[in-house]
Amino acid sequence: MSSRLVVSACSLGRIPSALRFGRVSMMAASTIHTAACLIIGDEVLGGKTVDTNSAYVAKWCFSLGIRLRRIEVVEDEEGEIVEAVRRMSRCYDFVVTSGGIGPTHDDITYQSIAKAFNLPLKLHQQAFEKMKRLSRPHPSQPDFSYDQDSPELRAKLRMVKLPTDEGKSGESQVLFPREDLLVDPEGKGSTRVLIATPLAESSIAGYLGELAARVEARGVKVGSYPRWGKSRNTVTLVGRDAAFIESLVAEVADRVQGQRVATETDEEEAGGGTDKDP
Repeated sequence: MSSRLVVSACSLGRIPSALRFGRVSMMAASTIHTAACLIIGDEVLGGKTVDTNSAYVAKWCFSLGIRLRRIEVVEDEEGEIVEAVRRMSRCYDFVVTSGGIGPTHDDITYQSIAKAFNLPLKLHQQAFEKMKRLSRPHPSQPDFSYDQDSPELRAKLRMVKLPTDEGKSGESQVLFPREDLLVDPEGKGSTRVLIATPLAESSIAGYLGELAARVEARGVKVGSYPRWGKSRNTVTLVGRDAAFIESLVAEVADRVQGQRVATETDEEEAGGGTDKDP
């Protein structure tokens, strides 16, 4: 079984509170530093569905100062999922899977994760009770009952039979966590500063390269992003040392003839310039 932490979810509207609030003993804890997100589904690879869950995970990780190192998409194929989950769990502290959870034959995320860590699938009673409470009968199934065995019930149960480590308490089963892993309880997230510039990227490339080399040791990343069809490009400073990043803003704004903005949409208020090289 992996020594890392794996979260499986079809909807990432809520990240487990144990991670959000660091609800783990501080005595022997080590902080989650890195994360990966595995998107599962033929419909994503085929262009039918647009993945938005990985963007949610990325923003959540950024807000907590967790470095999201990889986002990967695989098809609904057991071997692909098993290999990816095992590999990611070896390389990163925290792995989120999304997709492949449902009542049909191609929804195989749970069984694949169970196989990856050699765990049995067992009914998760709390999830089952919530399903019964929140689900409404489909118009095509007027006689469906959660209390009577049927093909429809067995299909629904696929969504609440979870990989289960019998050596852990019930509240830990969905996560398979290492109990000494937690999010930084001080909540030190990353800081991102945006600077709008009217200059072409090629004209500031030399300075940005020099700046990036100078601040790398302080954990700051310098980015440059063209905004096609807009009046200004974006220079970004990203890192966890907010005070150090703030100390760079005046210099960078001066060197790129720009100004700090709250969002990229604010850049247009500065006006003028071009977003690309002549």
